[in-house]
Amino acid sequence: MSIWPSLVTACALALYLAVTINVGRARMKYKIMPPQMTGDENFDRVVRVQQNTLEQLVLFLPALWLFAEWISPIWAAGLGALWVVGRILYAWGYYQAAEKRMLGFAISSLVTFTLLGGAIVGIILSLPFDHLTAY
Repeated sequence: MSIWPSLVTACALALYLAVTINVGRARMKYKIMPPQMTGDENFDRVVRVQQNTLEQLVLFLPALWLFAEWISPIWAAGLGALWVVGRILYAWGYYQAAEKRMLGFAISSLVTFTLLGGAIVGIILSLPFDHLTAY
């Protein structure tokens, strides 16, 4: 196992923890108690940051590790670090106004597509095609 993708994974999870804590803080600030999930527009944006980050983690983390395995752990970590920066920009922008989330969303989405696409290419190139041409 490589230390660099592990470090990026820990950073991504720490980021998710931070945005989750922000939901709790926003609940108190805007007086929106569970199970209520909407209310003040500012609270709604904080919840969307947390939910969207969770949605993105489901795709990002396996793509990161597949890329690390089949292409390069160093490149995976570099791209993964960029993903974390993108998600920070996404959160920071979205907390201010919904339209300010796009740069961070674009960065993290592009990184995820690159990791997943690279992993798929790496896996395909590693397939033993010589066995398929025996007939």
